[in-house]
Amino acid sequence: MFHKEGKLIITVTLILAIIAIDMSYFLLQDYAWLQYLIYAIALFFVVIILQFFRNPKRKTNSSDQHIVAPVDGKVVVIEEVYEPEYFKDKRLQVSIFMSPLNVHVTRYALSGLVKFSKYHPGKFLVAWHPKASEENERTTVVIENKQIGEVLYRQIAGALAKRIVNYATEGEQVIQGTDAGFIKFGSRVDLFLPLDAKINVSLNQKVKGAEDVIATL
Repeated sequence: MFHKEGKLIITVTLILAIIAIDMSYFLLQDYAWLQYLIYAIALFFVVIILQFFRNPKRKTNSSDQHIVAPVDGKVVVIEEVYEPEYFKDKRLQVSIFMSPLNVHVTRYALSGLVKFSKYHPGKFLVAWHPKASEENERTTVVIENKQIGEVLYRQIAGALAKRIVNYATEGEQVIQGTDAGFIKFGSRVDLFLPLDAKINVSLNQKVKGAEDVIATL
């Protein structure tokens, strides 16, 4: 299954690959090595695009006490920080970095009401840069759950990511583990949790979106 955000680019890539293969077949019959090289390159780009936009089904064990991973990737930050945009107080930040090889679907980390959803234009620093959370193109979303209160997550563009897709709309009820958006070509998601959250992951741990439990409240 592939994500709807990839339909256009997948279609264009397939068309270009077919054109390249057909042209090489008819125009380069005397250069078999070059034909095979073009075939290999075309196939390589098709495979890369298909794997990037894959959208595997995930089974979420829904719970109002659990915060699940919003994306696939590696945990690169676990620390107490000051969150200046919405809470304006100290929170536990957990950041997950996605390489271009990871699934890039963003999923809701908890169920609840979308209280805040805002897009910020910005720079395209590498996603692990300390200033990326404040200076890069990003979206900030706050979800209120009746059991655990408000949790903020932030989609952050990286050096390669040039488009963030955010489906969260203020006033909307959302369900844990369902599709919340997409970030193209390498990026990061920050979670800002209450200080009393019990963190269930460690630095450099790889997590799977919608399935692995990041924290318990």
